Amino acid sequence: MRVVVPLVLAVAVAAPAHAASTVRVGSKSFTESYVVAEIAAQVMEAAGEAPVERRVGLGGTGIAYRAVAHGSVDLYPEYTGTIARAILKDPSVDSLEAIRAGLRPRGLTISAPLGFENTYALAVRADLAQRLGLARISDLARHPELTGAFTSGFLERDDGWPGLRRHYGLTLASARTIEHALAYQALERGTVDVIDVFSTDGRLARAGVVVLHDDQRFFPSYAAVLLARTEFVEGHPRAWAALEGALVGRLDGATMTRLNALADLGGRSARQVAARFLGREVTDAEERARLARELGALTLEHLGLVAAAVALAVVAGVPLGILAARSAGVGQVELMAVGVLQTIPALALLCFMIPLLGIGTLPALVALFLYALLPIVRGTATGLSTLERQLLEIADVLGLTGWRRLARIELPLASVSILAGVKTAAIWTVGTATLAAFIGGGGYGTLIVRGLALDDTTTILAGAIPAALMALLLHGLFELVDRLLVPRGLRLVMSHPR
Repeated sequence: MRVVVPLVLAVAVAAPAHAASTVRVGSKSFTESYVVAEIAAQVMEAAGEAPVERRVGLGGTGIAYRAVAHGSVDLYPEYTGTIARAILKDPSVDSLEAIRAGLRPRGLTISAPLGFENTYALAVRADLAQRLGLARISDLARHPELTGAFTSGFLERDDGWPGLRRHYGLTLASARTIEHALAYQALERGTVDVIDVFSTDGRLARAGVVVLHDDQRFFPSYAAVLLARTEFVEGHPRAWAALEGALVGRLDGATMTRLNALADLGGRSARQVAARFLGREVTDAEERARLARELGALTLEHLGLVAAAVALAVVAGVPLGILAARSAGVGQVELMAVGVLQTIPALALLCFMIPLLGIGTLPALVALFLYALLPIVRGTATGLSTLERQLLEIADVLGLTGWRRLARIELPLASVSILAGVKTAAIWTVGTATLAAFIGGGGYGTLIVRGLALDDTTTILAGAIPAALMALLLHGLFELVDRLLVPRGLRLVMSHPR
């Protein structure tokens, strides 16, 4: 394998490159998907047919599939069982030809199998398995007192816990959602008794974990493939040929498990693991330098998201706040509407944007704009509706009415409250923007999501700490702006109204 793959890359590099549209590679947010996507990206970069963009860490199957279906990514790693059950929603589809036929009307296709299967499985602690005699999934039926923690996809999909529970007649005391990388920690600490795992998980190499045998053969075949847009395959024949030459049949189960373990247990990045598979090496120093460059780029992305979202929210929110202050009825409707937006979980709102706007910066920006509206609308409405009557008499003395009165008297007097709303919106948006990474929106969340998937605290902190610092810096900046733009006397009057 180490001889064949470099030969494939050498042939790809030797072929003349030509200008082509950027190829976008996606992945879900777990180790194996990151690694396979990175291998695919490096293979296509070597092919030289088109620039390659990585849009990785796109949450679960739902988000990743929507991304490729709507053209936001061109391909990502997927599994035949998942395509049949979760995408085509037809468990009877059990062959590559049938899957391709089902995907064809959607403008999608799949590669030949990469060489390994990564089926779902259930795992328990070794000491618990020995004490209770757990070796098969059916053994769990005798122990309804046990607790489970499963990934969100496994909890929701019919080829996951719902179907497994019916098939085996299982009952657990509780079954809650957990991030895949954190499930092993919860199992090791005894927080939960049963977790879902993938058969090629690198962490299964650790002692103390027992995988239960699927004795009633519930789980379907999960052969790894590349799910791609047909127009990408037809428009980039050399890149597709390079992918098939380097990956199809080259990744057996043992190899994939070893690559996953390099990331999960060996502390290697997906880029380093992919390079090693392809016969190259990326040193730790090179990876640290790349991470530093990435952090700089992500800082600009995150700041851009926050600035654009808050600016748009100010442009829309201040007029809405003025309207709310002018009419009590309209104000109640407005505040109720923007308040309802706050009750929608941020990740759900981001997912709602995918069918309309795809993935990337634009849907993330729209969602963040909607989240930033409430404090600005409320701050503006509150500031205007609570102005002291004695202060407004100045406008009458000066003969100001209508918009002139609003611009010269009311808005300046309400500026303390308005700026407070903008400051709150900006700080909220810094934190919420970290979720944009789940739909390819970039920013610091890219590192946080990757760190969670790889159980890498350093990478998580590399995204979380700068986000916290950015929020603190924005807080200080708004305090400075408040002191520079709002006269001290007005601040005192507004903070201590009579």
